[in-house]
Formats: sequence, structure tokens, C-alpha cells
Amino acid sequence: MNNHTLDTYAFFQHLFDDPTTARRAAQIAQAILAAKSARLTDIAAHMSGSSEASYKRLHRFLQEADPREALWRLFNERAEFVIGDVTEIERRQARQTEYVGTLKDGKTRGFWVLVLSTPYRGRAIPCGVITYSSRTIETEGSSRNRYHFEAFALLKALLGQRPLVLDREFSYEQLLHCLKAEGVHFVIRVNLGSRAPRFLDSAGREVSLQVARGETVVYRAVRYKGEVVVNLIGCWGEGFSEPLWVMTDLEPTVGLAVYFSRMKIEESFRDLKALLGMGKVMNKRQERMEKVLALLLLVYAVGFLVGEVLRDYLYGGGCVLGEGCIGGGGE
Repeated sequence: MNNHTLDTYAFFQHLFDDPTTARRAAQIAQAILAAKSARLTDIAAHMSGSSEASYKRLHRFLQEADPREALWRLFNERAEFVIGDVTEIERRQARQTEYVGTLKDGKTRGFWVLVLSTPYRGRAIPCGVITYSSRTIETEGSSRNRYHFEAFALLKALLGQRPLVLDREFSYEQLLHCLKAEGVHFVIRVNLGSRAPRFLDSAGREVSLQVARGETVVYRAVRYKGEVVVNLIGCWGEGFSEPLWVMTDLEPTVGLAVYFSRMKIEESFRDLKALLGMGKVMNKRQERMEKVLALLLLVYAVGFLVGEVLRDYLYGGGCVLGEGCIGGGGE
């Protein structure tokens, strides 16, 4: 590292074992940052050499390397919790693409991206990704739950005592049973939509999900849909248009504080769409699309970490390359 720049190759060496693969990944990362796009043609246009030759090099890299595996190396061992978040990718014209289905509105074509991440300095550093759609679910005769379980199974050995923090789309009974059975701590926002779940107390009475503005309500050891025992906490804080209810196996106030911490770093995924063109990711094959998406997540993470290292180098701080920046950084 010189006085003015930091080579991203130094980071990619931590993510790919083969030096040549790491160097190619770093070159592609620079092109993604320049293109601000996930389209392969856009990325190739910003690589060295002719666009045609660059496009072929890019395809060879995606054939030989798997950025999805490298992404897991960004898991932050010092993180206090792990975040699961789903975002929709619209693909209105992709009628012939096998992995593109319809989104929640039942009309718009697209697919879902489930990103797993850990907090770092007030932002989310992605460490895992899985994609699915209504079409892949129908084709495989499974459900979205299988994809959720697949992602969480990869995390099980890494989680330890850390809670998994999830939003409303994960508020379903089968997942709670799974998390309980596996001994995974959880903090999940309750889905209060048109079919809000019922919670029963120890006497079998239904718990009222009502809370006044400025109030916090706590229920311990209630049963979600009469089956899964959870702690429940609701609040209606200043600036919120509606109450917030969270279910957890932790102490309720601890669970609520963890969920609020998650809410503060949601902007990370907006950055991915707005700054790096996550919404443009598209390939004919789902596996190739996931590799490109994982590479985009790596670029976002490395770009953020490079900025943190440079900030610490210029202004002082605790993040030193190779010591707490990749796979072990503190909050």
C-alpha cells in the first residue's frame, strides 16, 4: 500500500486461494465499480482489452471460480447477530428464463434474492446469497421455505450463540419449529398483515397485539399459533407510522434492541441496487446469475472495507488490512 491508494487485490487474496483467480477477481471488481452495473456486457466494456476478449475472460472466470464460496469468507466472527434479508429483482421481459417467475403481486415477473450478512461499523457485510422464484418453487415441487432452510443450514455452524435477525417474510410457523429444533436464537418481526398470527398465553387466552403510541408491551412464553413458545414485545415509537412487534427466544428487550440495530443498516441493500446495479443482474442460467450476484456482493463488501481501511489510514482507527477486516472484523 502506498500513501494514496489501496490495491483491492490485497483483499481478494483473502477470498480466493489461487493468486491468479484473486487477481482476475480484482480486475473484474474494478470494472464493476466503473460500470456501476451487473450486466456482463457493461462489465466487459470497462475491462482492459477489447470488449469481446474481456467478455470471454469474464465468462471463463465465472466458469472456473465460484464467488458464492468466497462470499462465505466474509462472515464476521465478532458480529453480535446475523441478518437475513430478501429483495425482489424485477425481470418484466424475461418470459423464457427458467428461474424467473412472478413476484408477490402475482403479475410482475422476477425472482427473489435472499442475502445473509453480518453487521460491521453500522452497515451490513454480505456473507451468503441464495435466489429463488415462484417458478423454481413450482418446478422443484418445494416451497420458499426450503430455500430459507438451505441458507440457514449453511450458517448453523457459524452462528454459535448469535441470533438470526429476520424481517416479516420469515414470520411463519415451520421456520420457527426448525430454528427451535436446531437451537438457533432468533429475532423476527411479526407480520401484522391481513392474516396476522395468533399468540396464546399459558392459559390459552389470545394475546391482544395492541399497543399505544409511546408504549412498550411485553409478553413472555406465549405460543405462536398456539404451537411455538416465544417471547413477544411490541412498541410504537416516535417516527413510526404503525406499531412494531418482534418475537424472539431472547429476553424481549434485548431482542427488540437487536432488531432496531438491524433496521439501521437496511440501506446497504439500497446501495447495491442504486450504486452497483444489482437490479440489472441477469443471465440465462440461474447458477451463473448467482455467481455474478455473489461477485457483486463481494465488490460491494470489498469497496466498503477499502474505504474503511483508507479512512483509518488517513484519520486513524482500528481496521488494519488482514486484522479484523476480512472474516473477523468487530462492530
